[in-house]
Amino acid sequence: MTKCAFIPNFFRFYNIMWRAVLPFLRRNRRLSPTFNQRLNPAAFPKSDIWIQAASAGEAFLALSILKGFRPGTKTRILVTTTTAQGMEILEKGLSRDSALGAPAGTLLIRTSYFPFDLPDIVEEVIDQISPRVMVLLETEIWPALFYRLKKNRIQTLILNARMSKKSFRHYRLTKFLWSALAPDRVLAISDPDALRYGTIFPVSKLSTMPNIKFDSMEVQDDHRTRSDLKDKLAAFLPGGARFSILASLRRQEEKQGIRMIRHLLNRYPDQVIGVFPRHMHRIKAWKKHLKTLRFDFILRSELENLPGTPLKKPNIILWDRFGEMRAAFPLASAVFVGGSLKPLGGQNFLEPVIQGAPTVTGPFWDDFSWVGQSLFDRNIVCKKRNWHEAAQAMVSLLENPPDRGSLRQKAAAYIGSRRGGTDLACQAILESLKNQG
Repeated sequence: MTKCAFIPNFFRFYNIMWRAVLPFLRRNRRLSPTFNQRLNPAAFPKSDIWIQAASAGEAFLALSILKGFRPGTKTRILVTTTTAQGMEILEKGLSRDSALGAPAGTLLIRTSYFPFDLPDIVEEVIDQISPRVMVLLETEIWPALFYRLKKNRIQTLILNARMSKKSFRHYRLTKFLWSALAPDRVLAISDPDALRYGTIFPVSKLSTMPNIKFDSMEVQDDHRTRSDLKDKLAAFLPGGARFSILASLRRQEEKQGIRMIRHLLNRYPDQVIGVFPRHMHRIKAWKKHLKTLRFDFILRSELENLPGTPLKKPNIILWDRFGEMRAAFPLASAVFVGGSLKPLGGQNFLEPVIQGAPTVTGPFWDDFSWVGQSLFDRNIVCKKRNWHEAAQAMVSLLENPPDRGSLRQKAAAYIGSRRGGTDLACQAILESLKNQG
């Protein structure tokens, strides 16, 4: 590691700052149940490989890597996560008999919560784990962790690496720090991400890779997507009625969402609109919006209490049940995916289209730039500049429905050509293990 007088002084100050905020973190509702574990080095078992998967999305990536990882010899792996949701996904995924592709007994996998980046604690945790390789997924950059990994000469990889423009601006301001703490290798999911990481970590070995998420995507036909939940939701819809979905709408774009609803109902009144807020705590605000503007609506939770089905009135269903959106996509005549009308990074517009649902998104999709512009060029997903154009596009889809089978085939071909990220990630980890001897 490059010698720099600033680095030791920075970490002394960084340690003091962490000590100052710990009492507040202890009282945090989400952190308090696992607070002591994150400060206890004994909670982290000795492992050959340490994989850090911050939350839900990264946990799925970690499971994909573990399923494809075949080291040939018995290997101890620790997978950590920062959130309860990430831990739930890891434990559920690893509990399945078919979760791993390696021969039984080859991979010895443990899970734990990621420690606080407190320099004193991180030093003890790394000494306790003694990993040969550290794997970080997407955008996991922690000063104390990187410092200690570098000092202990532990092979460090950032895989499926991505960095938003906003994060890049922040990291670039402290480039003088990160240049001294650079990981050994970064595999980024796009050229822009590679350029950003290369600016922050100019001495790291840099390359690109397909996003691992493509490997876990399945394009399903109508028969395979049938489920009890899907059939249950279908029973609420009037026969032959068009069903529009406004999916994952964020707080900052709720006004635009209301305008889209008004436009859709004015232009195509004989439809049902399902409104899926991105966060359940916004249901109360949505109820207020709809009541203020005198829209007739019903909560999804109230549908089952109706004396008969299908739904006759109102036209709007406000979804207050979590986890049902994916089952609703195969029923949709048109889907708008939110997080995209304001510069919020976008939400996953691939999920509906792989189920054959005609899909529209707004102009902001930075968090999904790895998908590639050609998805829009090939008319697999429709991208519009504002809420009005997006609503117009949905009306056109309602009036002239595209062939869902053809749409699925296009999506399948597109996704299939971009697979292989898991294999590259596993290969990079194996190479780093060999480099450590």
